[in-house]
Amino acid sequence: MTRVKEEIISELNDLPPRTYGEVLDFIRFLKSRRRKVAPDTALASEPALRKDWLRPEEEEAWSNL
Repeated sequence: MTRVKEEIISELNDLPPRTYGEVLDFIRFLKSRRRKVAPDTALASEPALRKDWLRPEEEEAWSNL
């Protein structure tokens, strides 16, 4: 186990059990924030796909939404 992980566990052990839910929420927030970062490949493909997205047929297909 890494030193930082050991410190986190030690700090958690010093907290009152009623705060564990907040810690868990924060950990889940950090994990979700990492998942939301767009991968470089998605950003790189956007210009290539834009020509298809901006076709009149696409505009018509999505116009009622």
